Amino acid sequence: MTDTSKKFGEPVPGWRAPRTPDFSTLEGQYVVLEKLDADRHAADLHKANSADDEIWDYLPYGPFASAASYHRWARDASKTADPLFYALVDKETGKASGVASYLRISPEAGSIEVGHINLSKQMQGTRAATDAFFLLMRWAFQAGYRRFEWKCDALNTPSRRAAQRLGLSFEGVFRQATVVKGRNRDTAWFAAIDKEWSALEEAFAAWLAPSNFGANNLQRERLSDLTRLVRPGSDPLL
Repeated sequence: MTDTSKKFGEPVPGWRAPRTPDFSTLEGQYVVLEKLDADRHAADLHKANSADDEIWDYLPYGPFASAASYHRWARDASKTADPLFYALVDKETGKASGVASYLRISPEAGSIEVGHINLSKQMQGTRAATDAFFLLMRWAFQAGYRRFEWKCDALNTPSRRAAQRLGLSFEGVFRQATVVKGRNRDTAWFAAIDKEWSALEEAFAAWLAPSNFGANNLQRERLSDLTRLVRPGSDPLL
C-alpha cells in the first residue's frame, strides 16, 4: 500500500472559508480601529503625518503636500474593500494617528495580509500601535483565517524588525517583486499561522497588560522576548 502521507499535505478536516472582514470597529485597551473616513480622520492624520516625510519612503504614495491632497487620497482609499483601510485612533488623545489595512484577502485559501501601514512618529513604538496589530491579528484568526501575512520592502529594516517583534516568521525574499516610485523593490515575506495564535495571543496579553509597565512607562518584558519562542523562522539579516 502506498504511503500517501509524504505525497500530500496534511488534511484540513471540516475546512470552511472564513468571512471577509467588514468595517466593524475594533476596540482595544489603547486604540480603536475605525473605518477610514476622510471627513472624520484626514485632517488629524495629515497633521500627524506632516512631522516627518520619511514615513512615506516605502509606500507607493505620499508624502502629501497639502491637507486637501491627503483628504482626496483618504476619500478614495476609504471606498475600497481590498485593501480595507482602518484609521488608528489613539484612545489617550482621541486623535487618528495612523492607518493600516487588510489586503490580499483570500477566504478560500484562509489567508489575509496586513499592509499599507503608516504610523505617525508619535504613534510609532507606543502601546497603541502594538494594540492595533494585535486587534488585526486577533480578528483574522478568530474569524477562521489560517494564515496572517506581512510583506515589506526588503530594505525596510524597521518594518522587518517590527514583523518579527509581533511574532511573524520570516519566510524569504521575493527578488524584483515590483517597482515602487520608479525603483526596484525586493519584498520580504513574514507570516503567522493559526497553530501559533494561542501562544502569540498570550504573549500580546502579557505585554499589553498595565502591570508590564513601570515608572516612566518603561516595559518590564519586551514583546520580542515573549514571541521569540513561538515563531519558527527568524530573519537572518536582523
